[in-house]
Amino acid sequence: MSDIAKIFEDEVVTHARVRDVALPYGAGTLALITLDNGFDHTKPNTFGPNGLAELNAAIDQVAARDDIAAVGVTGKPFIFAVGADLKGVPLIRRREDAAAIGKLGHDVFRRLGELDVPSFAYYNGAAMGGGVEIGLHCTYRTVSEGVPAFALPEAFLGLVPGWGGTYLLPNLIGAEKALKVVIENPLAQNRMLKGRQAYELGIADAIFESADFLEESLAWTARVLNGEITVRRPEVDKGKAWDDAVAMARWTVEGKLHGAAPSYTRALDLVAAAKDRTRDEGFAAEDEALADLIMSDELRAGLYAFDLTQKRAKRPAGAPDKALARPVTKVGVVGAGLMASQLALLFARRLEVPVVLTDLDQERLDKGVGYAHGEIDKLLGKGRVSPDKANRLKSLITGSLTKDAFADADFVIEAVFEEMSVKQKVFAEVEEYVSAECVLATNTSSLSVSEMASQLRHPERVVGFHFFNPVAVLPLLEIVRGERTDDAALATAFATGKALKKSCVLVKDAPAFVVNRVLLRLLAEIVQAVDEGTPIETAERAAAPLGLPMPPFVLMGLVGPAIALHVNETLHAAFPDRFPLSENLAKMVAAGKTGVYLPDFTLDPEVVEIFAGGTRPSTEEQVLERALAALADEIRIMLDEGVVAAAQDIDLCMILGAGWPFHLGGITPYLDRSGVSEKATGRRFLEPGVASLAG
Repeated sequence: MSDIAKIFEDEVVTHARVRDVALPYGAGTLALITLDNGFDHTKPNTFGPNGLAELNAAIDQVAARDDIAAVGVTGKPFIFAVGADLKGVPLIRRREDAAAIGKLGHDVFRRLGELDVPSFAYYNGAAMGGGVEIGLHCTYRTVSEGVPAFALPEAFLGLVPGWGGTYLLPNLIGAEKALKVVIENPLAQNRMLKGRQAYELGIADAIFESADFLEESLAWTARVLNGEITVRRPEVDKGKAWDDAVAMARWTVEGKLHGAAPSYTRALDLVAAAKDRTRDEGFAAEDEALADLIMSDELRAGLYAFDLTQKRAKRPAGAPDKALARPVTKVGVVGAGLMASQLALLFARRLEVPVVLTDLDQERLDKGVGYAHGEIDKLLGKGRVSPDKANRLKSLITGSLTKDAFADADFVIEAVFEEMSVKQKVFAEVEEYVSAECVLATNTSSLSVSEMASQLRHPERVVGFHFFNPVAVLPLLEIVRGERTDDAALATAFATGKALKKSCVLVKDAPAFVVNRVLLRLLAEIVQAVDEGTPIETAERAAAPLGLPMPPFVLMGLVGPAIALHVNETLHAAFPDRFPLSENLAKMVAAGKTGVYLPDFTLDPEVVEIFAGGTRPSTEEQVLERALAALADEIRIMLDEGVVAAAQDIDLCMILGAGWPFHLGGITPYLDRSGVSEKATGRRFLEPGVASLAG
């Protein structure tokens, strides 16, 4: 164990402190172990080798006593525990050390279920990974109504729940419910359960309000010990229901990832086998899986992605001093279409300041304001806002046919038709009414921010503020600095983006910025392959090994072929050699087609006919090879141009703005790992050991 501890030399140790609690109703004494790393809730409890050693010593202490009726485990305020300390994992070089991590967790946690007295886990706050698993080893569990996050997120990162999760959970609540936690939620962008959901799944035996959670849990414990309460759990079906649940989850994983993320397959295999294995066999299999996955590039890429989203996203590279930001007390939105209405709702909800929309006629204006108000009513219906809050939010969102309503606005964003002349005209009109300090933001997805600002009296106040659809869901915000944008306007944009709870990345004013430029280069290669005679379905399948959220032509249908064509035209004008125009795509748009698929997801024969005629078809492998080479080429050019500060920002953008898989670490680790980077551009994007095993 000492060898592992040396690897985790920067571990923030979670201490395990024992105190005696006199239980009510004469139930005796409970030895309560409190997990606490000494920091507040912003630095959650985690388990590294030294923390596990402390917990083991605490269990030694209570196991030696014959004067206690039970043992309990709880966390510090707001936090139970959030799993293994992952900081040391990238430093592990030997498989035996990786295996030792898994075995150590099992050896310590399982003791809680092997004591001479019952053990109780009191999930008082956030519980993830090993934090959930330590409770699964206990005899009983309670959970607080206020727990905001309860999850086994390991597969999302590239691991498996390896300290008992894949064995104990399905044997507690059944395979179908367990796979929701182990597979389905991680696949859904790492969705978390609330405390009540954990209780309803049967993971916890009782649920109490957060205000007096521990007191109520101890009273419940006493009643269990006295025999007043008998905990009954439904019998787990270990027949066809178990097998059917595994088969359905396997079908889902394969359909979404096409074998690209080994952690999901490994977790599924463990749950499938947990039906017939002994506990020792189940734990040993978890140890082996952890060892294999810890020594995989996919895990290192997943941890790299996690680090990007948790750290780099919170400290954007190149952002100006936040002290330069000006307050935003009123927001204007030019346009009242769907995107504008989504923006109005977001600004009102997050900033809680007046938001006024403008448009050309009353009908459009009423529709836009009505959409935002309707979405607030939906939030009210779901109990996510109170009636008072709903009324207040609706009162903040109003409409005006004239732009003089922006006179006292500090921030005005346009969301009008994607055409330079239209946007320039809109900004010129807005400038007549707003103060010289008011920031003018554009939600353009591809047009030049500098050109948009070029005819204004104050071009220094214009910034790109590019959201991704759906606005409420995707967390990325590309903030674009024009040639004359000043630090105050940029700082205000970053402060506003942060207040909107978006992850902001500073982007140079270059065609299509980051996400759309990368996606369009990929799409351009695939469309060109179809133009050359490759069947649409062959080209569509080519990208499957990447495990993207959706295949390229499905994505094009979501975005809209007309928009894809427009962005392609913008990029073709700037880089004609790399972004060829597809005459067939233009014909498809002219024919009014909204995608290559019919509503039943069969290919539209008219679209197939439009793309017919090519004489140089490619195989799936050839299409993927050329697409990856093109991506490597484009990303190298973008970095050389200084579109972003580093390759890490490209990856961050693709993860947060395009749902690029965590297990890839974005895009550059995949290109490095597959050898495409060096083959296409002569060198890697990241050093060995960054998002990969060290050389």
